[in-house]
Amino acid sequence: MDEFEVEVEIPSDFLCPISFQLMRDPVTVSTGITYDRQNIEHWLFSCNNNTCPVTKQPLIDQDLILTPNHTLRRLIQSWCTFNASYGIERIPTPKSPIDKSQILKLLKEVKNTPNSQLKCLQNLKTIASQSERNKQCLEAAGTVQFLAFLVKNRTDSMAVTEAAVDLLFLLVIKSSHTLLKHLVTNDSSTDIVDSLVSVLKCGNQQSRANAVVLLKSILDLVDPIRIMSIGSQLFKEVVSVLRDGISQQASKASLKLLMEICPWGRNRIKAVEGGAVSVLIEILLDAPEKRVCELTLVVLDQLCSCAEGRAELLRHGAGMAVVSKKILRVSHVASDRAVRILSSVCRFSATCRVLQEMLQVGIVAKLCLVLQVENSLKTKEKAKEILKLHSRVWKSSKCIPSHLVSSYPSS
Repeated sequence: MDEFEVEVEIPSDFLCPISFQLMRDPVTVSTGITYDRQNIEHWLFSCNNNTCPVTKQPLIDQDLILTPNHTLRRLIQSWCTFNASYGIERIPTPKSPIDKSQILKLLKEVKNTPNSQLKCLQNLKTIASQSERNKQCLEAAGTVQFLAFLVKNRTDSMAVTEAAVDLLFLLVIKSSHTLLKHLVTNDSSTDIVDSLVSVLKCGNQQSRANAVVLLKSILDLVDPIRIMSIGSQLFKEVVSVLRDGISQQASKASLKLLMEICPWGRNRIKAVEGGAVSVLIEILLDAPEKRVCELTLVVLDQLCSCAEGRAELLRHGAGMAVVSKKILRVSHVASDRAVRILSSVCRFSATCRVLQEMLQVGIVAKLCLVLQVENSLKTKEKAKEILKLHSRVWKSSKCIPSHLVSSYPSS
């Protein structure tokens, strides 16, 4: 059944309950067709359509006004009352939808009455969560810009800052870059990044999760020069979000954030100093789902391109073993990144102890196996390069199973 149609199914004997889907708030668009408000708003605002579903005629901005069809609504209510004996409940008279003037009034209260800021922000969040239309109404009233100002200027109350971050997340996280650009103007991006880092440090779990997702989206738009100057505190707090495992979304956003900013300047070292390597290893030990595992190995590969990162990997008792374990078990992407990590270690940090550990925990045998099974050419070439590099130490070792010795490449 089309989601815009009304279906009323009345049994012939009138003894069974009526199965139906009724309009609860009928509204009419400029083409003259009436729809249920919830369905047409989903069509227009959530699905980003600009046509009338029935006539297919385009609707321009001024045509998107949804006029309540009071006559039809009263008829539906009367029908419900008439059929009450069959268990039909009368639909309530819908409230008038929120408009821009009401939003502006609430924003004015937030600005002018500090004591009620939290309550007003909670009211705005409730309004935003009700529908996509309400979100667009909030955006049109300048709510995003006001929230950005509120977050950047850090009120004395962390609860107010948390509420502002939560509402900001709700409004911009699935929006176009246009809204996000309000948060990263040249003179204010540092302020809002610092403020979000303070929420990561002191906020509640939900606000920390929202703040790290916002940070990732904001830093995607920031000039690389600014990314190179990011302070160490950001890395420490993002790693803390990963360590706490607040949510899948927060973990993925944290990993993607690190993946985007670590290649710039000294950011790899800042991440290592913030404890990233040990946390990434612990994530791998917990057998995460495929995408989290891939992202974790990508970030770990970036960190192991510097001496400090490799040293932390080798210092962790399970570091090398867990990286090897992910080869051929997750995906081609994970295998490739894991082999790259081992390559970095073998090329730049291959002490006698390290080479012996790689034999003992089965890493050398795993690399031989990579050459035997179906895998990407790039991964096979990297594995072959590692084995050739240390063939004098490894090739004749009894730690390599006999059925894999034949795969060992000649020097």
